[in-house]
Amino acid sequence: MVVVLTCSAVLAEQFAVFPDRKELRSPDGKFVIRSVDYAPRPHEFSGLFRSLILQNTTDGSARELYHYVGRVGVAWSGNNFLIVTDYVSKKTARALVFRIDRPDEYLVLDKPSLAARIPEERRVQLERNDHAFLEVSRIEGSVLTLRVWGYGAHDPQGFRFQCAYELDQGTTTCRDTVATGVKP
Repeated sequence: MVVVLTCSAVLAEQFAVFPDRKELRSPDGKFVIRSVDYAPRPHEFSGLFRSLILQNTTDGSARELYHYVGRVGVAWSGNNFLIVTDYVSKKTARALVFRIDRPDEYLVLDKPSLAARIPEERRVQLERNDHAFLEVSRIEGSVLTLRVWGYGAHDPQGFRFQCAYELDQGTTTCRDTVATGVKP
């Protein structure tokens, strides 16, 4: 009984921080995301250290999804979307969305791309602060929800807001969230 409950809990888990973890199964168990050390070809210089690999558990096929340097938070949203927060550096993080059924399509939302989609008062917070983090919080239907926070010269006490990005239409709406200090 304990083994069955443990296996169910492991299969149901939908979030992981890589490279701390080595793999994350999709809710239906058809796919596994793995973090592997990037293996450059002979005589190739690479600043990449790790790769996220999507493996089909049914037929064993695998493909590289994304290369990263530091840490990434990875979560499944249903069985068709993989959402990633890439902590690029100590100053920034970006959000990515991968559609499992469309291998060549993915969305990247970073500081410049989000700034281009939001009103001026929010844009200033992204452009005039050197620390700005976009973290994926969830996908519901076709709406991607992002936590956006940071600090810097323009907002030394920090800023925090939430944006809803409509995946099908490419539109964005944002609202304030309660700030509890500089870092979440």
